[in-house]
Amino acid sequence: MAHFVPPEIFRKIVEHAPLVSVDLVLCDPDGHVLVGLRTNEPARGVYFVPGGVIRKDETLDDAFARILMTETGQVGSRVTAQFLGPYQHFYDTNRFFDPGYGTHYIVLAYRVRLPVRPHIRLDDQHETIRWMTPEAILAASDVHENTKAYFRQGLSPRFAARRR
Repeated sequence: MAHFVPPEIFRKIVEHAPLVSVDLVLCDPDGHVLVGLRTNEPARGVYFVPGGVIRKDETLDDAFARILMTETGQVGSRVTAQFLGPYQHFYDTNRFFDPGYGTHYIVLAYRVRLPVRPHIRLDDQHETIRWMTPEAILAASDVHENTKAYFRQGLSPRFAARRR
């Protein structure tokens, strides 16, 4: 059964090791992508796709479903998502506001095609949300570069090939 790592241990993990996480590129039927304004570090104060850390003893399928539900209120399965690939995210900051170290993620990114634009239930990590086109994401100064990476390479062939 998956569980939280106690905060004092998690602080040491963030300081000394990369975290494995899942990012969700949620697309409505018109190709708009959900981004949320982050309230916590790293990447506080900028828009980012939903995502989260995989917990100890949590399967990838369970992590995907939990992160989707926790961050958006939506139900979904990884088997219906398109794997966009692994990404590396490096930050100068950490969620503990400790000086001297940042956060390093190995991110497994997935694209989720939604049949309708759903009502999104915000979690405590996001102040507000936006639905944006990939082009608008790339042009926006308040969208984090790590989110923009999912749409680079000519709108990322893995993404653009399946857009409507």
